[in-house]
Amino acid sequence: MILKKATILIVDDDPDVLTAVKLLLKTEAQEVITEKNPENLNWLLQRNEVDLVLLDMNFNSAINTGNEGLYWLSKVKAWKPNVCVIMITAYGDIDLAVRSLKEGANDFIVKPWHNEKLIATIKELLDKKEGIKITKTAVKSTAGDTSILGESEVMQDIFYKVNKIAPTDANILLMGENGTGKDLMAKAIHERSLRADKPFIKVDVGALTDTLFESELFGHKKGAFTDAREDRTGRFEDAHGGTLFLDEIGNITLQQQAKLLTVLQNRQVTRLGTNKAVDIDIRLICATNVPMHELANENRFRKDLIYRINTVEINMPPLRRRNEDITILARHFARLYATKYLKPSMDFDAAALQKLKSYNYPGNVRELQYTIERAVIMADDNTLRPDDLIFSILETATETTVNEDNIQLSTLEKNAILRVIEKHNGNITRAAKELGLTRTALYRRLSKYDI
Repeated sequence: MILKKATILIVDDDPDVLTAVKLLLKTEAQEVITEKNPENLNWLLQRNEVDLVLLDMNFNSAINTGNEGLYWLSKVKAWKPNVCVIMITAYGDIDLAVRSLKEGANDFIVKPWHNEKLIATIKELLDKKEGIKITKTAVKSTAGDTSILGESEVMQDIFYKVNKIAPTDANILLMGENGTGKDLMAKAIHERSLRADKPFIKVDVGALTDTLFESELFGHKKGAFTDAREDRTGRFEDAHGGTLFLDEIGNITLQQQAKLLTVLQNRQVTRLGTNKAVDIDIRLICATNVPMHELANENRFRKDLIYRINTVEINMPPLRRRNEDITILARHFARLYATKYLKPSMDFDAAALQKLKSYNYPGNVRELQYTIERAVIMADDNTLRPDDLIFSILETATETTVNEDNIQLSTLEKNAILRVIEKHNGNITRAAKELGLTRTALYRRLSKYDI
């Protein structure tokens, strides 16, 4: 993360330290928050998207642990495991500062510090954090500025994989139920690629007839068909140098698949009404809500096309599999819509948060988003309560089916892990690499499925 976009929280009971650091960082960071009382830490972390905490090692507080800094460090890592923490220490407490590194701190600085060194340390940690995950990738949608947010294990695995593949030109297949954020992830991958300054073109190919399919993707010459009143480039040419995102790829016909495969193999398109081939240079991202076991049926989808579009596969998890992300997403949408509808800043009472966490979300993140939008519009004050949260009746009929699908997906994941481990003769490192997981993440899945 660039320091200019970061929010930094400084917690120290010395007002001179707070003033000095705030003056130093206020022109460097997007927002600098100061706090004298560490007992307000949880409140501040829940209400702000903090990227880094500067935390003093010693406080004059009611908590007597021998060293309050280590106590509050443990609390910060429990509340927000992915927030970077730099400990502020006096020279005589260096041993404790070293111990803090073993207990989760990212670094420490010694009073008095050199300003250039402190800024360099913060920049290095934020850059390293950005190399591990995408916790806030801003993209535009019809709802305004939304973000990919997640602190759950399953999302961290996805962020790890995206950071590996985004800078490459590998073709990517995004899979997952409707409302899981495939569109936003495609845009985020493009924005983190080497093609970020080139076009990002999206096409909902599942809605195109055969004639429209060719015209929309490959272009046409004037007079090529009845309504072709002028020459038109197709989406492949429009995306030249950039990224082409084909949504609902699982719904195109076998005939359309054959035409698409030819273009991807030859890296050329031929407009309708002409015989002239045009070279194309695109990075392809596809998305579908069709499960892989259905997509692999050759009566429905060509396997040679699957291999062509699926260099790397990313499965966007349903919201019920990332329950720990519900609070951060809900608060994000509450802030977003309070701003949009000119309302005061809003938060949830404990009962409202519990209601949100208890729901199954057959409509996934999109359903949560619209639920919060309605709540913000209708709320009478700045605290959202259970009665403000009304879930869509359109989704309730699908909940039983969704639960059954979840069981089936778990079985598929377990079987896939078993096959890859067997393929590599039990070599966990190689298996994890092929699955796009870290070794730690793969071990967690082995434990989860009792393998």
